[in-house]
Amino acid sequence: MSTSLHPMLNIAVKAARAAGAIINRASLDLDVLKVATKSTNDFVTEVDRAAEQAIIDTLLGAYPGHAILAEESGRERGAKDSEYLWIIDPLDGTTNFIHGFPVYAVSIALAYRGKIEQAVVYDPARNDLFVASKGRGAFLNDRRLRVSKRTRIQDALIGTGFPFRKGDNFKRYVKMFEEVMQHCAGLRRPGAAALDLCYVAAGWYDGFFETGLSPWDIAAGSLMVTEAGGLIGNFTGEADFLYQREVVAGNPKVYGQLVQLLAPYTRVIPTDSADATTPAAASTPPAALATAGSAPAAKKAVRVRKAGTPRDDSAPF
Repeated sequence: MSTSLHPMLNIAVKAARAAGAIINRASLDLDVLKVATKSTNDFVTEVDRAAEQAIIDTLLGAYPGHAILAEESGRERGAKDSEYLWIIDPLDGTTNFIHGFPVYAVSIALAYRGKIEQAVVYDPARNDLFVASKGRGAFLNDRRLRVSKRTRIQDALIGTGFPFRKGDNFKRYVKMFEEVMQHCAGLRRPGAAALDLCYVAAGWYDGFFETGLSPWDIAAGSLMVTEAGGLIGNFTGEADFLYQREVVAGNPKVYGQLVQLLAPYTRVIPTDSADATTPAAASTPPAALATAGSAPAAKKAVRVRKAGTPRDDSAPF
């Protein structure tokens, strides 16, 4: 399959496998792992940093003029004004990793003029490689991916992620959880959003939703979903999701039903309370999402936005 991949996707695969090798070596002796805390329940290890450096070195070695947005180093490296932006999560599922729970992945996406065009999610524990190119489909190893064919949410298996950082709205999530749980066949929470979205693309999940995610958590997985025939958006069904910290995905039928259930819980602020604020993402690099602002999202409402992020007409999908 690698011979038919887009050249930029081939480089991303090379970078992901280099990071995966670092992660696999470290997984053999977790007792010596150095773990730091970015915030409550938000961890970073020397492995995250080493894997991220290996990824960026590989990408910039091939494309020195491209920009970088990475979880640990933000925009410190790479060009500052390129139309090509690599969005990187070197180890999605760090908490799983440090506990020896084998659900974590390397996530790399390439955006061109604000649209995701190449994506790699690599699961080093299983040696599973998910890849996608805009308009060319999504694959797991050598197998073409398609979303599930279930049409009723009552029969659907739904993936999710629990809020875990200080400042997350737990009460809001519990209400969402209860709402979805009462309408579907089952809910699962493995703990790595990049893989969750790949599972939607593979048809293992029928849908997925989560709040509090950053662009590097979902950029690559979002292309997997759409290239496998699925849909992805924010809780009101709009394509503006990458920087909104809420995402819902699924096959077309289940996606629509999930949006109906989740729309009341969207982070849309009525204009008559526009002075209200929503906590900014603690893990979002200030250089990438610098200052608070707003843009129209729905009639009589505005959606919380960070300056410098794509508007609706340039959203990834």
